[in-house]
Amino acid sequence: MPQEQYTHHRSTMPSSEGPQVYKVGIYGWRKRCLYFFVLLLMILILVNLAMTIWILKVMNFTIDGMGNLRITEKGLKLEGDSEFLQPLYAKEIQSRPGNALYFKSARNVTVNILNEQTKVLTQLITGPKAVEAYGKKFEVKTVSGKLLFSADNNEVVVGAERLRVLGAEGTVFPKSIETPNVRADPFKELRLESPTRSLVMEAPKGVEINAEAGNMEATCRTELRLESKDGEIKLDAAKIKLPRLPHGSYTPTGTRQKVFEICVCANGRLFLSQAGTGSTCQINTSVCL
Repeated sequence: MPQEQYTHHRSTMPSSEGPQVYKVGIYGWRKRCLYFFVLLLMILILVNLAMTIWILKVMNFTIDGMGNLRITEKGLKLEGDSEFLQPLYAKEIQSRPGNALYFKSARNVTVNILNEQTKVLTQLITGPKAVEAYGKKFEVKTVSGKLLFSADNNEVVVGAERLRVLGAEGTVFPKSIETPNVRADPFKELRLESPTRSLVMEAPKGVEINAEAGNMEATCRTELRLESKDGEIKLDAAKIKLPRLPHGSYTPTGTRQKVFEICVCANGRLFLSQAGTGSTCQINTSVCL
C-alpha cells in the first residue's frame, strides 16, 4: 500500500532531535487478516457461482421452463411422473394426445367441485375400500349422449337395453320394480320369490309368463289365486292334471269304475265324483261343506 510521510513541527518546545516521521496504512497482522478475508470472500463467490451453475444444470433450467415442466401459451406442460404434496388447483388437467392420464395415491384421491362461496357441491372420493360420490344427481351416459344410468333422491333409472344380474343369490328389491321384461339367461332358470311378503305382478295390458324350453312352477304355502275381473282364465294344454282333488263318497252298485267327473261347489271348490249313468255331483254335496 502507498506510504505517506509528513513532518510535524512542535512550535512550543524546541527539539534537539530531527523531524519525526509517522507511517499511515495497514501493516502487520491487520494486513494479513484483510488479505485472508478478501481471499475467503473470493472463494465463497466462486463456490456460490459453481453451486448455482450445478443447480441450473441438475434442475434443467431453460428459457421454456424447469426440468419436465414447460411453460407454454396455454399453461404448464408437465412430462413424466409428478408428485404433489399439497392441494392442486387447476382449471383443466389433460394428458398428451394418445397417452393415458393416471392418478395415484397412497390413501385416496378426492375431487371436489366448489361454488363461488367455496362450498362443496359435488365430491368424488376413491379410497382403498370404496368409491364414493356425493352430489344431487349421478348420471352415466354413452359417447353419443344416451342415458345408461341415473340416480337421485327420487328414483334410479337404468336406460340400457338390457340389465344383467350375475349374482348367485339374484337381486333383492325391497320395494316395487317397473320393467317391461324379466328374462333369465339361456338354459338358466328364472325364479321370482317373496320369502316373507306377497308377490304382485301388475300390467295395464296383461302379464305374460312364458317358458319356451322348460317347465313353469308356481308354489305357495296357503293359497294360489287366479282372478280375472272382466275376462276369462284359459288353460290351453294337451293334458291338464289335478291329482290332489278331493273325492266324493258315492259308490255306485256293481263294478267300481275309474272314470270321474269334475264337480264345482257353489263356493267354487272342485272335487271328483265317480261317474255314473247320470250326474253324481248332487249326491256328493257333502264335500262342499
